[in-house]
Amino acid sequence: MSSPDKIQTLGSEAKISRLIEVGIALSAETDLNILLEKIVSYARELTGADAGTLYTVSGEFLNFTIIQNDTLGIRLGGSTGAPISLDPVPINESSVSGFVASKGLAVNIADVYQSDMFDFTGPKRYDKKTGYRSRSMLVVPMRDHDHTVIGVLQLLNALDPVTGEVGEFEPELGELAGAFASQAAVALTNARLINEVRELFDSLIRVLAVAVDAKSPYTGNHVQRVAILNYMIAKAISDSNRGTFAKVKFTDKELDEVRVAGWLHDVGKVTTPVWVMDKATKLATLLDRIELIRVRFELIKTLMENRALKARLGQLGEDEAQLSRTDLMQQAKKDIERLAEDFSFIERVNTPREFMNDQMLNRLNSIATGTFELDGEERRYLTENEQLNLSIRKGSLNEEEINLMRDHVRATADILKEIPFESTRNMKNVAVYAREHHEKLNGKGYPRGLNAANLSIQSRILAIADFYEALSAKDRPYKKPMPPEVVLRILQSAAEDGEIDTEVLAFILENGIHEKFEQEYEARKSERESRQE
Repeated sequence: MSSPDKIQTLGSEAKISRLIEVGIALSAETDLNILLEKIVSYARELTGADAGTLYTVSGEFLNFTIIQNDTLGIRLGGSTGAPISLDPVPINESSVSGFVASKGLAVNIADVYQSDMFDFTGPKRYDKKTGYRSRSMLVVPMRDHDHTVIGVLQLLNALDPVTGEVGEFEPELGELAGAFASQAAVALTNARLINEVRELFDSLIRVLAVAVDAKSPYTGNHVQRVAILNYMIAKAISDSNRGTFAKVKFTDKELDEVRVAGWLHDVGKVTTPVWVMDKATKLATLLDRIELIRVRFELIKTLMENRALKARLGQLGEDEAQLSRTDLMQQAKKDIERLAEDFSFIERVNTPREFMNDQMLNRLNSIATGTFELDGEERRYLTENEQLNLSIRKGSLNEEEINLMRDHVRATADILKEIPFESTRNMKNVAVYAREHHEKLNGKGYPRGLNAANLSIQSRILAIADFYEALSAKDRPYKKPMPPEVVLRILQSAAEDGEIDTEVLAFILENGIHEKFEQEYEARKSERESRQE
């Protein structure tokens, strides 16, 4: 950026050339805070002003947005983080800035202390407080593409490029400042639109994520937790200047891809049946079919009791006549006791918290093939489907249900195809990372069975974030909460088996990112809850 002294020594053509340059520079800036600061800095450069103030229109008032003063060494507002405590200025004809905003006309004043055109109480009070001496003032409106005034630029004290003395703003500087203010207004409008679109896009992403989480009271925070952890890991790796990832650096745009992919990684679960997502027991569908088996076993018990009663009353069939009443009653008692034991066993294996070993499987098959007679028809103790589900060795899902769950990744890919990520320069990899969060480095993941050679560091990070959250979650109906040491042991075992990235996991543990994440999440949760109260 040229200094005000240098710009004032340039000829008209050079000034116009510089005006074009700064206009281009402004149009490339999308960070609103930085853009606002640049507008004032460039305006001062073009006009040789010692100080400058940028007001933005808010309803019927002008808000102080940026204040710069070289003599006083002041920089307020914008990215400085230094707040401006001055009251808003009403948009009316009493003050010079209010007049410019209401009329859309530029004002050039040689000395505010010698002018009675406007109420300069504010500048004079400021001078008295700071020891500054406000003299010349150039105030121009900032009009957007619709010719609506969206702000006001107030430039103070034109400096002589040779002597440094305060003088007047030459008329041609007023024209130059007016042209610049128009460029600045368009740049500001565009930046605001870009930010509004980005905020809208982020809001829609969060809506999708909340919709997925809202499907289940048990996995209600999964997407949000994964999104936070995923970004924290990527940011920490990018910020690291030593060790394995010292040379891995993500740009802000690349980190934004990581952030969005974290929020969208499970969007396909909108197609997954809730009863599969929340399957707490092996027999659960829309209801837990253990209750149907309970009723069936109660019926079988009643049939056994009736048989014992018939024996007591001597009402035996021909095939039972050879047995004594006592034998039949004792046999019925043993059968009823065994039936109760068998049902207790079925209840136990229905809960997916114990691995189904061969011995347990053999016992289950023996129970399942038992039969009883009802209305002249022989029936099994367990249906084939009940037997199939209870035979699940680990977890609560059978093969068909596992495929249904895994299908959410395909659905995620299909849904994200409808958003033109790949055609956008800043978000082209979002869908890639999102659909790869269940791939494994050893090629045994899904849906495509990719291996380490095909998986980016961003996809590996998301895979670990998703895995960690699933293990550490305390609200899953199909598993007990795991102590942290168990979670870490499982993660380390998965890394040793080549499922997840060993180096990323080591980085997480060495830097305590998982612990920082839990603290960060709890802090955000408390903040949300306090806002809702």
